[in-house]
Order: sequence, then C-alpha cells, then structure tokens
Amino acid sequence: MSAAELCLRYLRYLLLGSALTLGAASAETLTIATYNIENYGPANRMTADGYRKDYPKPEAEKRALRQVIRALNADVLVMQEMGPQAYLDELRRDLKTEGLDYALAVLASAADADRHVALLAKRPLQAVSTHTDLEFSYFGAKEPVKRGLLEATIATPAGDVTLFAVHLKSRFTDRPDDPMSAIRRAGEATAIRDRVLKRFPNPAESRFILLGDCNDSRTSKALAFLQKRGKTQIATLLHGTDSRGETWTHHYRREESYSRVDQILVSPALLPAVKDQGVRIYDGVGVSEASDHRPVVVVLKL
Repeated sequence: MSAAELCLRYLRYLLLGSALTLGAASAETLTIATYNIENYGPANRMTADGYRKDYPKPEAEKRALRQVIRALNADVLVMQEMGPQAYLDELRRDLKTEGLDYALAVLASAADADRHVALLAKRPLQAVSTHTDLEFSYFGAKEPVKRGLLEATIATPAGDVTLFAVHLKSRFTDRPDDPMSAIRRAGEATAIRDRVLKRFPNPAESRFILLGDCNDSRTSKALAFLQKRGKTQIATLLHGTDSRGETWTHHYRREESYSRVDQILVSPALLPAVKDQGVRIYDGVGVSEASDHRPVVVVLKL
C-alpha cells in the first residue's frame, strides 16, 4: 500500500470517528410522565372532621405528591385533575422551592371548569394549544370532549415530538343506557383520534404521543379507537409494570379494586425510540398518599 493510500485510509478513520462523536453528542433522552393527581383543587371530600364541600387537597397529600414528582424528575409531566390556574401556579412554585424547577406550566381550559389537564415542562415548547372544539355524537345529540385535548410540541436534536394529553370521561354516569359511560368515552376517543389524524395524516412518518387518564382498559373500544382507524395504524399502546411486576395504575378505595386506566400510546415512527419498548409504573415512596392513581413514565432515546 502506498503512502498516499495510507494517508487516505487514515483520513477516512478520522472522519468516521468525528461522525460517531457528533452522533453521540447529539443523542438525547426525553422522560415523559402522565399522572392523575386526584383533585388538586377544591372538591367534596371526606376529612378527619367529616364531609366537606369545596375542600382543598390536604397538605399531607400535597407533600406526598411533590415527593413523587421530584422522584419522577420528568422532562415533561402531564397531569389530570388539576384545579384552576392558581393551583397549578402553587404546585410549580412549591416544587421550585424544593429544588425542581419547571420552566413552563400550561393549563388546558375546556368545558370542565373544575378538573383540568395540565403540563409542566423543563424546556421551552415549540407550540402549545388546547383543542376545545372537539365534538362527538351521543344518543342523537352533539356533545363536547369535556376536558378538551392539550397539544404541545417539543423540539429535540432528532426532530420535533408532539404530545396529545387527554382525560376521558370517568366511569360515573346518570344514564342507564350507557353503563359506566363507556359509550361516551368511546365517542370522546373518536373525536380525539380524528383530530390527531387531521394534524398528522401519516402516523407512520410522524412523531407523537397520546397519553393521559383514559378511564378505560386496553381492551375497551376507546383504546381501540385511539390506536387505529380502518386500516390506518395511529399509535401503539405501551405496556409495562412497576418494580414488583404489577400493572395497575388506579385504586378505587370504595370497592378495593385495582385497574390500569392511565395509558401512553406512541406513533409508529416514534416507537423505535421507546426505551425497552414499554413504560414504567412508578411505585416509590409517597405514591399511595399522594393520589388514587400512580404515574406512568416513558423514556425516549432520540
């Protein structure tokens, strides 16, 4: 091999090493969590002194909640059952005092004036909006998606990632023809799905996450509608467990029942970036005192 050929080969090695170094430097991990924080605002509660109307979340529960959120240390935290803006400001302020500073707090204002979807983010967001115009047909009438749909886009070195944060209707109902409000939730899921597809007509080439309290299991119609329309695969429902291998995220104290209702779904294009191809259900210190739900966490390796 001539001296010129040796020099050329050495130069190629140098260029390849530089490319690998740059690639490693630009890699990024993004931790995203969803958490129903159980009535962080005035609500009717049973307290040590008896039943109270419009009573704030007890301070002991707030302390436990902040302990959990600090342990999660998520880059983006999506929350359900947040009270009005003052309560989101309070939580953000108290977390900062305890060492966790979120640069941005967003509250989704929709038809439900008491329980909001909200978001805390450590980094700037490219765009944020609340879709409040979503409707679906329900027993011959048009009904709104009560908590709306919160959309937020995060810029990363590997490209934008968009979050769609949801909180579907609870299982309580006053209609005997819709037991546990399953039909209503399916309608809400359909409206949300159609809006996501309007924003991203080709999910196979789009990077987005659907996450939140769906109040439904993986075998429900609502979750089926969020994953697929016709032959179009919209998103994949991620599975996971806690440290003991358990899968529940909600504890219904009245009936001592446990179920998985808090869900994270990712688009086909984003699925390869999901660490371990699944989620983690947090079961650390404070989680049982903070809320009747447990947070669900996904890590993206971009």
